Amino acid sequence: MNVSTYAWIALLGFVAAMLILDLFLHRGHQEISFKEAAVWSSIWVACGLAVGGVIWFFSGGDIALQYFSGYVIEKSLAVDNVFIWGLLFSALAVPTRFQHRVLFFGVVGALVMRGAMILMGAALIKQASWTLYIFGAFLIYTAIKMYRQRGEEFHLDDSKFYQLLKRKLKFTSEFHGEKFRVTINGVRYFTPLFLVLLMVEFMDLVFAVDSIPVIFAVTEIPFIVFASNALAILGLRSMYFLIANLMEKFVYLKEGLSVILLWVGTKMIVSHALFKIPTAVSLGVIVVVLTVAIVASVKKSAKN
Repeated sequence: MNVSTYAWIALLGFVAAMLILDLFLHRGHQEISFKEAAVWSSIWVACGLAVGGVIWFFSGGDIALQYFSGYVIEKSLAVDNVFIWGLLFSALAVPTRFQHRVLFFGVVGALVMRGAMILMGAALIKQASWTLYIFGAFLIYTAIKMYRQRGEEFHLDDSKFYQLLKRKLKFTSEFHGEKFRVTINGVRYFTPLFLVLLMVEFMDLVFAVDSIPVIFAVTEIPFIVFASNALAILGLRSMYFLIANLMEKFVYLKEGLSVILLWVGTKMIVSHALFKIPTAVSLGVIVVVLTVAIVASVKKSAKN
């Protein structure tokens, strides 16, 4: 698939415009309500579907299904990311009115990091296609690891990166509004809000190491890889405020995600070693697994 420069400009312009709009509408220290988060989550999903529709119109159904597969996978994996955000905000006692600012800059950083990783991944696959087998094996390993660790909890104090930041940087003990850095008695300090931002960026980098190979298992077209990632990431802030308090109800999410990772890892290897698995079949498997995990979680939560 040959993607024109105009298509890239249109995609990047749309992403930038939506980020600016989101920042403008949520400026200030206001807290984001559940209703507002639900409305914005619907808007972001609509944007994701609209982009898929445009891709379908210009490039056909198969390419569009590749985009939708990547989009659904990224949204699914993002729920795990949202859960970690909630734990970080809770552990560091971040006021709700400051959380949107952290997430906004966190998402911007995530877009830049993933864009760079996608370019490197695409170049690597182009030069050495056998690396796809390594990606596939890595996803299968990640799936098994995720399943085995499904009952474990994230503890901030166990993070070596967190401990390194605490040792190397000077932080204030209190928040100073939305500031990331302040000067007290002539000495410059970082605020706890900056510490949270660094942890959010670091955790997204960790998740990206898993999610980028997943997308390349669905499609090797850099434009589709970035589009599915970007549109899934854009809605993460609203998703957080929508489901952060409901995470404990998704009791079978880890199992579902591990099955999805196992499937796409196997698909990546099989598609390049034996025969190509149709995109529609792959998307169907992903949707079915995710639906079963959600329905089973809701039923179990209703019984408890």
